[in-house]
Amino acid sequence: MISPSKCLALLSAFVLLTALSAPAFGSNSKDAEQAGAVLFSTKGCTHCHGSNGGGGKKGPDLTDLRKDKQWTSARITNQILNGGQKMPPFGDSLTDQEAAQLVAWLRAKHRPAPPPPAQ
Repeated sequence: MISPSKCLALLSAFVLLTALSAPAFGSNSKDAEQAGAVLFSTKGCTHCHGSNGGGGKKGPDLTDLRKDKQWTSARITNQILNGGQKMPPFGDSLTDQEAAQLVAWLRAKHRPAPPPPAQ
């Protein structure tokens, strides 16, 4: 039997995968990748993962995440929303669309650079 929390995680992943496969509000993947770059900078990801996702004192290097077959879009989404290992959950501070945009940026072959953090 699947626990309620695992069922919710699976359902969240399914919903986000569905959202990733359909263009949101007429946008394309480049728009989602750019939005993900902005979110990476503004939602605190850089604090742990560095300014371009290259890793930091607290978070691992994410630059080659797209090449790791174990880190599917669903698994990345689950990690972002529900946390795990040392990463806190961000499900309360991100919409499903924002999570999908972060995943689009993380999985992009040519990632747009995140803007510098606000001073």
